[in-house]
Amino acid sequence: MDAIHHSPVEVGDWVKGKTKNGELIYGYVETVNSLQGTVKIKVMDCDNEQIIGKTVETLKHWVKKLPISIFDNEEAIKALIDLALLTKDERWFMELSDQLKSIRQVAKESEMKNTTHPSFKNRLGTCGMKDEC
Repeated sequence: MDAIHHSPVEVGDWVKGKTKNGELIYGYVETVNSLQGTVKIKVMDCDNEQIIGKTVETLKHWVKKLPISIFDNEEAIKALIDLALLTKDERWFMELSDQLKSIRQVAKESEMKNTTHPSFKNRLGTCGMKDEC
């Protein structure tokens, strides 16, 4: 298995696992109780819809830390921004907003480079500059 799955879970880590009732859960760690070997997880998805959005406590060894994903497209960032708003994570929201601005800036600069070429084509596909076509 990957080393990330064996590292100890910490507050803020995204995890998947199961509850004491055997329900499959996906969410993030709110608290860790090392003495009792338990974690409290804010449930974002579950096969039992009644506990989605609630905090559940389960054993630490029943959860696995999820790998950190890097999202670099605008739609994925927007979805994560929605999640940051839902979870009221202001710091994450600000990080994602900055990342979205950066992606949009790169796209804008790329578009500007492509439109500054001196020749152009009209709807018929012919060039506007006689010597370059």
